[in-house]
Amino acid sequence: MPADQDSIADATLVLRRRATADQPAATAAQSDAVLSADDLAKRYGASPADLDLVTSTCADLGLRIIEADAASRRVRISGTIRQLGTIFGTTIEQVTSHTAGGTPVTHRHRTGQLSIPETLDGVVTAVLGLDDRPQSRANFRIASAKAVTTSYTPLELGAVYRFPEHTDGAGQAIAIIELGGGFTQDDLDAYFAGIGIAGPTVTSVGVDGATNQPGEDPDGADGEVLLDIEVSGALAPAAEIRVYFAPNTDAGFVDAVSQAAHATPTPAAISISWGQSEDGWTAQARTALDDAFTDAALLGVSVTAAAGDDGSSDRAADHGAHVDFPASSPHALGCGGTRLTANPTTGTVSAETVWNNGPNQGATGGGVSTAFGLPQWQTAAGVPVTAGWPGRGVPDVAGNADPQTGYRVRVDGKDTVIGGTSAVAPLWAALVARLVQSTGRRLGLLHPLLYDAIAAGTVAPGFRDITDGTNGAYAAGPGWDACTGLGVPDGAALLAAIKAHTAGGR
Repeated sequence: MPADQDSIADATLVLRRRATADQPAATAAQSDAVLSADDLAKRYGASPADLDLVTSTCADLGLRIIEADAASRRVRISGTIRQLGTIFGTTIEQVTSHTAGGTPVTHRHRTGQLSIPETLDGVVTAVLGLDDRPQSRANFRIASAKAVTTSYTPLELGAVYRFPEHTDGAGQAIAIIELGGGFTQDDLDAYFAGIGIAGPTVTSVGVDGATNQPGEDPDGADGEVLLDIEVSGALAPAAEIRVYFAPNTDAGFVDAVSQAAHATPTPAAISISWGQSEDGWTAQARTALDDAFTDAALLGVSVTAAAGDDGSSDRAADHGAHVDFPASSPHALGCGGTRLTANPTTGTVSAETVWNNGPNQGATGGGVSTAFGLPQWQTAAGVPVTAGWPGRGVPDVAGNADPQTGYRVRVDGKDTVIGGTSAVAPLWAALVARLVQSTGRRLGLLHPLLYDAIAAGTVAPGFRDITDGTNGAYAAGPGWDACTGLGVPDGAALLAAIKAHTAGGR
């Protein structure tokens, strides 16, 4: 049905960079490659002339300028549906469709090609938010009580994965992106006291009008929010945790990541547990979000992203092989999932395999991207060529994700066990914060370091290889694979490898 032409909608315009940003290679051995916020804005932000042109053109066309930021190259605008449809050459309707999780929802939908005013041609690279369908789903699964065989606190998993001793994230910040739900301080206080720690300082940040809204979805988004905070907070209890709440739209996602990456002080890591199949994104939205991750890498921020919970098909309608975005971005650390059997007291591992509980029961995502080509740092890892296309391999790393061997957390006043690759992204974000604390330098894009000199079938320093299991189309094996990537972390060994890399000047 036609949308109310007089109703107000917001949109995000993404502008071109002053100069092309080469693929960031900022690692622990290349601290000079990490830019300050000012340097990033001057080198790769929007030029003052472009920013002035876009804001003045939009204002002259009757649109309201909500925000204009040169560093992140974004201009937020607001206008009536009639104005926006006319200016951008599209028809905006109101429709009911299904979210990535299958829930019906009414939202704006644009039809036809987008166009922009002639004066902005080549200056504006994306127009996001005219279509405000839910963009992503949370990659977590709640285990039924009878299905749980064992469960772990994040502290126990920190021991299993040998997180570096004498580190706790002090002096670091972790940003968490949430597209719904909320938390209460009472829940956090009770949870952290229950596992015997003081817990981190946690603050919420609203983006594009979204806010922390706990209690409205205890079996859905609240579970994601509390899982992310409790895992990262337990494993990096001296870090500052900032939770960015944004609308579940392409514009909201991009705005949240941009705001988090450009925050002061700069975070060590951004954790993302939301996504869906690459096919569910427009090309301009994928590019805009990947560009935001590029900014993060240049600023020395490591982005960790859940690889999906629906096996190699990623819940795609054709049941073929698909990967989850944003984990498939070459500027995000894709986090896959395992099933772990270990002694929580001693940290001794009995078995760890690919997480796969069967059709529609949950399995780690992973595979080969059809949207992003094979990055240079992954060329020797053994990523399979699919239909003649050398694509980016997903995931990069892994950790415990099976809800049957899941994480003990507290959600809306109730203790529960949750799994999914959603838990692996904050686990790795906490590990990054502790590595940054120990090395004294932000790590940025971790991939060149993690994959350095790794040939197909060989185990990377700082990892324990997972070689048993499949996620559907792909099987685990020695070295990198499309189920668990390079493997699960050995945090102490990874820290040693980073320090050796630094000492070697590589």
